[in-house]
Amino acid sequence: MAHFLCNIGYLWFFGIAPWKGIQANVRRLNTYKAKLVVFPRRARKLKAGDSAPEELATATQVQGQFMPIVREKASVELVKVTEEMKSFKAYDKLRMERTNARHVGARLKRAAEAEKEEKK
Repeated sequence: MAHFLCNIGYLWFFGIAPWKGIQANVRRLNTYKAKLVVFPRRARKLKAGDSAPEELATATQVQGQFMPIVREKASVELVKVTEEMKSFKAYDKLRMERTNARHVGARLKRAAEAEKEEKK
């Protein structure tokens, strides 16, 4: 579980965490736990977490699928590909933005020095 949470934290850091899916899974598991009937290992010795004797008397074995996962159909919007989309160079844009982010400090320093020189 800790490994799973670490990965979710990693995904969240990059803004791609599937929170809706996680919340739906938590709700589904909580519903499952509420419906679960836990039989004691020893009939005379009940432990914490075992179901009450009344629940044990009415328990039945479930056949087939129990609480299947229902996935929502994602709506897909079709868009015509324009010339602008075709000519857009995503890799070049990413490299340029990465370069700009890397050199922003040096450029600000150079601009400040140039402004200082102009004032003299």
